[in-house]
Amino acid sequence: MRALRRFTVRASLPEPIAALGRLATNLRWAWHPPTQDLFATVDPAIWQDTGGDPIRLLAQVPVERLQKLATDESFLTRTRAIDDDLQRYLGQPRWYQRRQEEIEGAQGVGEQTLPASIAYFSMEFGVTEALPNYSGGLGVLAGDHLKAASDLGVPLIGVGLLYRSGYFRQSLSLDGWQVEHYPVLDPRGLPLEPLTEPSGAPILVHVAMPAGRVLRARIWKAQVGRVSLLLLDSDVEDNDDDLRGVTDRLYGGDQNHRIRQEILAGIGGVRAVRVYCELTGHPQPEVFHTNEGHAGFLGLERIRELVTTEALDFDQALSTVRAGTVFTTHTPVPAGIDRFPVDLVQHYFGAPGNESGGLLPGIPSERVLALGAEQNPGMFNMAHMGLRLGQRANGVSQLHGKVSREMFSGLWPGFDVSEVPIGSVTNGVHGPTWAATEISKLLGESEVDSGVGLRGFEPVTDAGLWELRSTLRTRLVEEIRRRVKVSWLQRGASALELGWTSSVFDPEVLTVGFARRVPTYKRLTLMLRDADRLRELLLHPERPVQLVVAGKSHPADDGGKALIQQIVRFADDAGVRHRIVFLPDYDMSMARYLYWGCDVWLNNPLRPLEACGTSGMKSALNGGLNLSIRDGWWDEFHDGSNGWAIPTADGVSDPNRRDDLEATALYELLGNQVAPLFYDRGEDGVPAQWMAMVRHTLASLGPNVQASRMVKEYVETYYAPAGRSAHAVRDNGFAGAKELTGYRHRMQAAWSRVKVLDTEFATNGSSATPVLGATVPVTARVELAGLEPAEVEVQAVVGRVDDADELRDVVTVPMRYDGDGRYFAEIELPYAGSAGYTVRVLPRHPLLASAAELGRVVLAG
Repeated sequence: MRALRRFTVRASLPEPIAALGRLATNLRWAWHPPTQDLFATVDPAIWQDTGGDPIRLLAQVPVERLQKLATDESFLTRTRAIDDDLQRYLGQPRWYQRRQEEIEGAQGVGEQTLPASIAYFSMEFGVTEALPNYSGGLGVLAGDHLKAASDLGVPLIGVGLLYRSGYFRQSLSLDGWQVEHYPVLDPRGLPLEPLTEPSGAPILVHVAMPAGRVLRARIWKAQVGRVSLLLLDSDVEDNDDDLRGVTDRLYGGDQNHRIRQEILAGIGGVRAVRVYCELTGHPQPEVFHTNEGHAGFLGLERIRELVTTEALDFDQALSTVRAGTVFTTHTPVPAGIDRFPVDLVQHYFGAPGNESGGLLPGIPSERVLALGAEQNPGMFNMAHMGLRLGQRANGVSQLHGKVSREMFSGLWPGFDVSEVPIGSVTNGVHGPTWAATEISKLLGESEVDSGVGLRGFEPVTDAGLWELRSTLRTRLVEEIRRRVKVSWLQRGASALELGWTSSVFDPEVLTVGFARRVPTYKRLTLMLRDADRLRELLLHPERPVQLVVAGKSHPADDGGKALIQQIVRFADDAGVRHRIVFLPDYDMSMARYLYWGCDVWLNNPLRPLEACGTSGMKSALNGGLNLSIRDGWWDEFHDGSNGWAIPTADGVSDPNRRDDLEATALYELLGNQVAPLFYDRGEDGVPAQWMAMVRHTLASLGPNVQASRMVKEYVETYYAPAGRSAHAVRDNGFAGAKELTGYRHRMQAAWSRVKVLDTEFATNGSSATPVLGATVPVTARVELAGLEPAEVEVQAVVGRVDDADELRDVVTVPMRYDGDGRYFAEIELPYAGSAGYTVRVLPRHPLLASAAELGRVVLAG
């Protein structure tokens, strides 16, 4: 019979083992093997059945077993030791606190050091499979960001939504088509605690909706080591049915559903942070980090707060919000950006001129619309809003930073693409989460994430390291066989016809992994461009290759599902099914086996459409070698000895021809370089040259791909400067914000009349050809239209010129004010050949993060 209502009952632990409850609800266990081993001891069979989930374990263990453990002195001693270790981890000063002390020592106590609190907003968080609140790379990155922040002591608060069905579970139909399932999750059965009033009543945040309705959301808290993660849940009885379903699924529904989710994540998320900080005494965030544009509406809520509580006008509030906001874009193509019809945005935020009609009364809707404006006047662009609300912005690899500067250069007209104020922090992965236990033991538990690299492996022989890699490969093969059988049973096969699954894959064969989301640009089926060539590689008599493939397509993406079906149909062929498999339901649990056991990690996106990609980093942490297009992180970290770069046909405009060329390059690399190196064994059976590459990978990539490196970069390059800017605009009754706003108004009023009246370059009129490296004087006369000389910067610009006289590879030199509107500089000629110069005028103010920030420039001529 069917249950009327689903609910979860948590275990009541005997007092002597009450610490198990604390250990289960702090997700540090997800990357702390001793805690995992402790829970495995409670009941190994149930631990295995629950997928290593302590909450589910404790709910299923018989009461008799818990009572027995409560009298087991050995178990109690071990539990106390691990509980004490957790308390030390939570309380001890770590890197962030030591960095604060260093800064204070260098500049004096009382100076602004590092932010006391940072809020990190993301639409998904992949902390552990026990909290299935993620779909792929963006969420896993956010989870790794929280874990690394915890390890480093960074005072972060994570903010997102809790999806009652999470992301979908994937299976396959008999003909290989993706089938989605949406399990219903009960928050009480997850490692979450509700935020409650002292009376025990749940705390709700309220967000106004059109037609006088209200969207209410409960706040759940996950504890990720030292970091609290707040998740908003709209499944509240007082909500109307359609509002109750706002947080039903991750990335589901139409645009109206989507904008409601993003309004709740941004506006409701800020309100949840305020409540949490008031309730716990945690410092209110000084810096807000928007991880992608989904939660960008958080900036509007912060503006509303300042307008209503601090009596600032919109522009003063905007200056204040911008100073403390960091925006990270993960999107290398315009099609990947969230965009909403303007009339849909007006439905929620009010029509122009109707300030009281939207969900943020007092905030002019025309100002809201301007923040998300793009060239298409009918659309509202969330990335544009993120860039306009954040004084600091970055991409997620060096190449992606360059792509982002090009993609968004239209927001800074008149500037060279290289000057667009979007930097980069290359993503990283959380070493303790993704390194196999055996790798961790060789390095030492704390060193996996410390940048020790190869030094921890120096005492290990090639034979010992090869044996470890072979053990991890064997473990992967066993997991593949198990999952292939389960998948075929789900597809409707009989157990009697699945005997072949017990011999799928070979622990001695070169194993290549390819696992990721399945949008078109990642080219899941590039390997199938020449099916016969692939078959030859898989079945080579001396140097066979076996290929494990996994990934989910968005439920609405039939094109992606068709790609999966192509792979599945090829892998179903009885002639190759022992050498290639597609594993459905790719998640963090499956991913670990792949990262641990694959010898080679394959990545073949259409360059430069992979913003970063972190799966290859996780493989490298375990000694896997990357075979990848030079895109994302691999473009900057490949050095010729830590893997292989697949050549790209960048100049070829025909996509089919380009795919053919790059697929051919992939086959040749696999067949002529990768496989021969793997099978080139010495007398001891060890591939010495292969192991040299493995060692070099662990040494060169191990320190660089860590999330700890990434978070430190965010702290030093973005959070600390943003914290200083936030203080500068807020101090002394928001004097800085008011001064900066006044400056922007003066600039706006005068800028159209600022002109470079004339310039003189020393070679003007001279028949002598200037010489490379020569110093040439430049003078200019500028009309400042009432602005003070200190309010602008006049620059001489020299660079190469193309046939249209457009400058590139520019070098700029500030010009000195000589009075009466005249400026002077000496510039060293940096290039031989065709060159050119100009003079330009830029805004200058100490509270601007860059001269390009306001998007204003006046060019000579």
